[in-house]
Amino acid sequence: MGEPEIRRRREDDLSACVEALATVHEVDRYPAEWPADPGRWLTPDGVLGAWVAMSGPDVLGHVALTRTDHVLAAEAGLPPEGVASVARLFATASARRRGVARVLLDTAMAAAAAEGLRLVLEVEDGGKAAIALYERKGWRHAGSRPGDWTTADGRTALLHTYVAPAAGTR
Repeated sequence: MGEPEIRRRREDDLSACVEALATVHEVDRYPAEWPADPGRWLTPDGVLGAWVAMSGPDVLGHVALTRTDHVLAAEAGLPPEGVASVARLFATASARRRGVARVLLDTAMAAAAAEGLRLVLEVEDGGKAAIALYERKGWRHAGSRPGDWTTADGRTALLHTYVAPAAGTR
């Protein structure tokens, strides 16, 4: 299989995105708690754009860009007006090890660069594969702090903040 088709998420993609997210939640417990309105969860406040990875009619993955809150921008050491956040990035279990998350992350990075924005994100400590991807792509660890929820294995979440490399440096 070649690379998936990456395109902007459309309104009529939302139900398939929710179905794909449900498979991710079942396997990975992401999100940690299933949202009351998963479609709304995939479209957080301040969303700047969202993309899907498709193979025919199947959603293989998803990513969104959002405005960054002041706390995350401060932790990253960047001014909030020049920063966007990667959010709701996932690849279904059947799409793993096929580059889906990498291509979605590249799409988000290109969209942010086109707008002159630097990217930041938070990842829970249990997301070892995601952390490895970010570090391979040149993202810098900027700090860690406890989350306000408990992970599936009963521990307090530990959130790591990462900052994307500046445009043109990777």
